[in-house]
Amino acid sequence: MMGETKKVFKYYSIPQYKQEEEFLCSMHKKGWEFKKITFPCIYNFEKCEPENVIYKLDYNQEGIENKSEYVQMFSDCGWEHILDYVGYSYFRKKSESIAADDDIFCDDESRLDMMKRVFKGRITPLIILYICAIFPQLIMNSVGYGGNSSLQNALSYLFLILGLLYIVLFSSFAYQFFKYEKSIRKDDRINAKYYLIFLGLIVLVIVMIAVVFFI
Repeated sequence: MMGETKKVFKYYSIPQYKQEEEFLCSMHKKGWEFKKITFPCIYNFEKCEPENVIYKLDYNQEGIENKSEYVQMFSDCGWEHILDYVGYSYFRKKSESIAADDDIFCDDESRLDMMKRVFKGRITPLIILYICAIFPQLIMNSVGYGGNSSLQNALSYLFLILGLLYIVLFSSFAYQFFKYEKSIRKDDRINAKYYLIFLGLIVLVIVMIAVVFFI
């Protein structure tokens, strides 16, 4: 029925799962119960009685592969499983049923472990695609064919643009992971690790531009 459902477009990057949880909680408090997500980033809600309901996200591909045991584990703790979407599992629980220390993660290290699982499941395939397809094609179209046709130049520029977009994407994720890990661990080695990552990305950008314009 019209007026009984609502669709909201929202985009959250990988480390922003807390903001997504808060959004779902606020919608339920306004009388909109979360039902599902449809592509691209459309959150579907149904009208309900306004309640204080806590929403939590977990990313655990191994858990989803053994779904019945995985869902039962959370159900035993009072969490209702809503759906699985692009690797994430969505749970909720009425706030009055939650103790002060009741969470699907027992500590910050558990949350950080989840973020590492997200990285392995979502970012690693993009890195593999970049290494195996985009960067080699950039090299081949720029210097590998021994020609200088307009088509080769156009393909070189195309793969340069794609490569730079990937670098921006990796940089954004790396920066958000840096802020998240830094908020949990007060360790100067974290700074050094991410400085090396960003330095590597800058060098990669320079190499890509040099290949297209100077070689």
